[in-house]
Amino acid sequence: MTRRLTILFAGLESLLVLAIGVAIPLVPLTIVWAAHFGFAPEWLVFWRAAVDIWLLGHGVDVIFTLDPLLATALGLPAAGDPVKVTIALLGFALLTVLLGVRAGGRVAETGHRMLGGLTAVVVFAAASLGVTATALHASARPSLVQGLILPAVVFGVGVALGVLRARRAGGRDPLGEWLDDRSPELRAAAGAAFRAGAGAVALTVAVAAVVVALLFVVRFSDMIELYEALHTEVVGGIALTAGQLAVLPNLVLWAVAWLVGPGFAIGAGSHVSPVGTALGPIPALPVFGALPTGDSPFGFLGVIVPVVAGFLAGVAVRPALLRALEHVTPLTVLGVAAGGGIAGGLVLGLLAAASGGAAGPGRLIEVGPDPIAVGLVAAAEFAVAIGIGLAAAARLPARDSSARR
Repeated sequence: MTRRLTILFAGLESLLVLAIGVAIPLVPLTIVWAAHFGFAPEWLVFWRAAVDIWLLGHGVDVIFTLDPLLATALGLPAAGDPVKVTIALLGFALLTVLLGVRAGGRVAETGHRMLGGLTAVVVFAAASLGVTATALHASARPSLVQGLILPAVVFGVGVALGVLRARRAGGRDPLGEWLDDRSPELRAAAGAAFRAGAGAVALTVAVAAVVVALLFVVRFSDMIELYEALHTEVVGGIALTAGQLAVLPNLVLWAVAWLVGPGFAIGAGSHVSPVGTALGPIPALPVFGALPTGDSPFGFLGVIVPVVAGFLAGVAVRPALLRALEHVTPLTVLGVAAGGGIAGGLVLGLLAAASGGAAGPGRLIEVGPDPIAVGLVAAAEFAVAIGIGLAAAARLPARDSSARR
């Protein structure tokens, strides 16, 4: 494919990804506009709302301001003050990353990976700036600078992963080529540490997702009661459910913070952690009906999850470490354990930071986990558990040399 066709193809791929992302909130909002409001309000109001939701999903700050006259009429004069919402609805970011991986793989097939990838990200950034500009309004004003940068960064991560995956499938691994220039010990230790940290994070997130699913099943009746209390009609209920699906990745990451130990908050002064739960007034969203409401005498058992995850990751990486080094010294074990703990803690800290933020006025300026606490505690748990796993794997029956080769 020629360079011009690659540029055109990459640009169309990025525009398609953005269109899909904006359409997800726009379609149910348009249905509400037609079915509930009877086409009476201006449709652009719902377009701006859809763009605001999509931007929030990528971490863009949006400042909401209720009309002062309306706020006074409702008896809420303080509600006329501007409120900055910074929490990200990570379902949209996850979708953008996955679509970016697909786009990156397709761009890589053109033979101009670097040109196509850069074109896709630049076009996506320009289109994101364009839709952000259409959503500017006195009642809801997203950040133009963040609207240009943050969605493009999220999409760029997906594109980079897609291109790298295509390169590895084609026999070229840039990271592997860079590591080839390092010493064998460093290559083996760095690779084992990265895999151990990534494996521990993946296992912990997987268990957290199962925990959230189980809570939904166990607390299903409480969630239904909240739906009924809101008195939403069918269309409104569908729109509400779609909005809650956007925060589902946030809930999984909050469950990760709970399993790691620090827990999370839903409002200033509140906390939900293995050692106890203290909740004040919270938004009447049905999904919050799944939250634990009291102290659990066995809550501390949740901390075992990241420890077991790190232990299993340490056991899993030792065979590859042995194949590379033939002999693993205690210093190597300490290095891999520390590196894996740091890598895993850094990833969980960043994910925790992305999952929280300000969700509204008053107490809701603090929602989500403390990323520093989550990262530090996770790093310590993973490091110790990975080290124990590496040491324990040394006692397992060794494979013969032919198997190692």
